[in-house]
Amino acid sequence: MQIGGLTPLTSTDFPGCLAAVVFCQGCPWRCGYCHNPHLIPRHSAEMLDWFDVTAFLRRRQGLLDAVVFSGGEPTLQDGIDTAIDEVKELGFKIGLHTGGTYPARLQDLLPKLDWVGMDIKASAQDYAGVTGTPNSGGKAWESARLLLASGVPHEFRTTVHPLYHTPDSLLRLASELQAIGARHYILQEFRPQGCADGIVSSFSAQALLDDDDLCSRIGAMFETFSLRRA
Repeated sequence: MQIGGLTPLTSTDFPGCLAAVVFCQGCPWRCGYCHNPHLIPRHSAEMLDWFDVTAFLRRRQGLLDAVVFSGGEPTLQDGIDTAIDEVKELGFKIGLHTGGTYPARLQDLLPKLDWVGMDIKASAQDYAGVTGTPNSGGKAWESARLLLASGVPHEFRTTVHPLYHTPDSLLRLASELQAIGARHYILQEFRPQGCADGIVSSFSAQALLDDDDLCSRIGAMFETFSLRRA
């Protein structure tokens, strides 16, 4: 496991649970609005040792409810399956934050997961424009279908940015999610903090999220819908 960071306590990364977040190092996509660009490279000079992470978690048994594997992209890690088993043996629920980059790996992990937060970045046709990676849309949408079929509790969320989204493209994305059976959806505001691209950071998504008609039309497509402000 390549670990780029650890948040010892959060109440917002796994619904209804007090959790620690393990940030996995490495991501194959290059999203311009990424607020964790230091986690994109496969290796870093400041990585944590997995032994130290599990030692910390042992000290938090009975105090935390869950551990969330985030990133970067956790499913990039060769050791993610074993790591999840080790954490489950300590009595924690397991959450996963993923972009759906590796559908086959996600499918193998789903039976072990208690909750998944999946970033769905755009409609299939618009994906490469966000990730900078050809064919990324097919993989992400395959992962979304696998997640829905698994029955694992989850949310889909889209980080909104005016360089990558318009009202029409967000409606198209929401319609595609509705069509595959998604019921829970969040639009979240881009956070410039941590973003390495100065041009991207200079834009605000507030106008899109303040569009009451747009949000009402999207919200009507889902059982639950909300806005997550920065």
